[in-house]
Amino acid sequence: MSETPKSPIKTALRVLESEADGIRAVAARLDDAFARAVDLLAACRGKIAVSGMGKSGIVCKKIAATLSSTGSPAFFLHAAEAVHGDLGLLGANDIMLAVSKSGETQEILQILNVTKRSGIPLISLTGDPDSALARHADVNIDVGVEEEACVLGLAPTTSTTATMAMGDALAIALMERKGFKAEDFASFHPAGSLGKKLMKVADLMHTGAALPRVQSSTRMAEVIYEMSSKGLGMTTVVDERGALCGIISDGDLRRLLQRSPNPLSLAAAECMTATPKTIQSGELATAALSKMEDLRITCLVVVSSENLVEGVIHIHDLWRTQMF
Repeated sequence: MSETPKSPIKTALRVLESEADGIRAVAARLDDAFARAVDLLAACRGKIAVSGMGKSGIVCKKIAATLSSTGSPAFFLHAAEAVHGDLGLLGANDIMLAVSKSGETQEILQILNVTKRSGIPLISLTGDPDSALARHADVNIDVGVEEEACVLGLAPTTSTTATMAMGDALAIALMERKGFKAEDFASFHPAGSLGKKLMKVADLMHTGAALPRVQSSTRMAEVIYEMSSKGLGMTTVVDERGALCGIISDGDLRRLLQRSPNPLSLAAAECMTATPKTIQSGELATAALSKMEDLRITCLVVVSSENLVEGVIHIHDLWRTQMF
């Protein structure tokens, strides 16, 4: 008689609980070795080469990608390819992060010899703190787990999860050490919804010939032409230095027509709103949208710290990016 198939839900829960227990066990053993590893990585003046074999190699690709996206340039170095020529990718200012469950992977140990001769620092993540790799690394972090989630105890599951989690911990600790901010993250993720949400005002503002700009003394006939040709429903008003004096909007024009018998003869300075709302180019685009929505306006003038006009950002520019 054949066995009754096990519930996939029960299997999934067992696997998830096993992997969660593995991470908790690794966290409980965390010691000064982790802090020393972060110190070494923070001092790196080159790149971080992350190397492993098999499933560990796949984990290494993810660790390298996370490091790179959080401000620490890194690349995956396949251990087998490394000992057949790719070690030439390593520079004198680089650092090696080697991953091996057993700590006895021959290709990794061959890399160990090269790093020792070249004086390249080596950090290892191993499942056996008494292994050859762990003993000879400058710093070893113990990522060992008692058992795999695989019912046969063969497929790397809990061990790879724990190692990947430790890689994340290193990347985030290093990111915080370097003072990496959301604005920096945006520059590494220019595409996709994440990059769009982290775009800066400077990425979307109208500048140069597209920036509506008139002098304080400009007559309203020319002001209207400037506003029409630039198509933003407004223009900035600046002094001789390019510093912001005010803005004139479509609403200002309507109010001017109601109160003045000869509006075209007036100068921009006589018709402008002298206290326009502004923002700086380094602010996130989301901050610009929030400010416009709170104030119920459609544009902001982008100014420097010296109040010089650098651009204009319009609410339509934000909507067109489909970032929200």
